[in-house]
Amino acid sequence: MATALKWLSVTMGVACVAIGILHLVAGIDGIPDMGDSGVTADSQTRFFGAIFLGYGVAWLWAARQSPIPSTAIRWLAGIFLLGAVGRFISVAVYGWPNWFQIVLTAIEVVLPPIYFWLAAADEKRTATTPLAGSTPAFR
Repeated sequence: MATALKWLSVTMGVACVAIGILHLVAGIDGIPDMGDSGVTADSQTRFFGAIFLGYGVAWLWAARQSPIPSTAIRWLAGIFLLGAVGRFISVAVYGWPNWFQIVLTAIEVVLPPIYFWLAAADEKRTATTPLAGSTPAFR
């Protein structure tokens, strides 16, 4: 479980950093179906690109820890799930977006429970596995 959590977290981090860079550099041109949304939308997109890049760095930081901090994984996965909630609000208000955004929403709904499960399993494993070279405090 620890290996799966690590590599899934690294993959998430790399993907988020790449997406953040794309949005930071390309602005609205990096988003399907944005058209000529104007200067404000472009500014907003580039700003959120920087935020998403930082979010990806947080995933990479968590993945590099040993053991991986389950609390950090839960928070990061929860934020990802909150993104899906935002998309559902948008669907309720404006209707369905571009098909690619629908695929992203599905990913944002499916992945967080997997992260929650892997984090819990890894937390349980590290709680029951003694550290190498350690001795019990009481015998």
